[in-house]
Amino acid sequence: MHVYLETDRLVLRRFTAADADLLIELDSDPPVLRYLSTSPTPPETVRERVLPIILAGYEMWDGKFGVFAAQHKDTGAFLGWFFLRPEDGTTTDEVELGYRLRRDEWGKGYATEGSRALIDRAFTELKVHTVWADTMAVNRPSRNVLEKLGMTLTGTIDTPPDLADVEGAEHGGVRYEISTRP
Repeated sequence: MHVYLETDRLVLRRFTAADADLLIELDSDPPVLRYLSTSPTPPETVRERVLPIILAGYEMWDGKFGVFAAQHKDTGAFLGWFFLRPEDGTTTDEVELGYRLRRDEWGKGYATEGSRALIDRAFTELKVHTVWADTMAVNRPSRNVLEKLGMTLTGTIDTPPDLADVEGAEHGGVRYEISTRP
């Protein structure tokens, strides 16, 4: 297991090809996808497109950025994933933060704990200047996490066309940022 980061309760590690079923299960739960999709990600899409892109990211960014499986430190249970990655794939001055957790793990503080650790690493070890995150305007739980992290609402964004049928799409999205810049 290639550990990327540890917190009090979490281990963030690189995904492997053997993790496809974990991603398939996560992306088949409608409440998890509530603000992301109107249907589960097909298993073949996870195996043939999603997971290979995740794995290629580790090489592209020399293991510094990517999508990381989140496991409970004591039990090893898969909780979901977190990502910290450059938006355009190359510029590491500004990076995007994201996460997706299994529904039975919601409300336990994992989103805040994992995200805070990633932001700390971004600023201290990776020399990032700005970390940003987008979410649907109506996604109050994610907005609460971003605000707990000290991120500031910096604007609104249009709903991407592929999310037009998602609940709350008519309200658009919001962008939050935190920066080391004055």
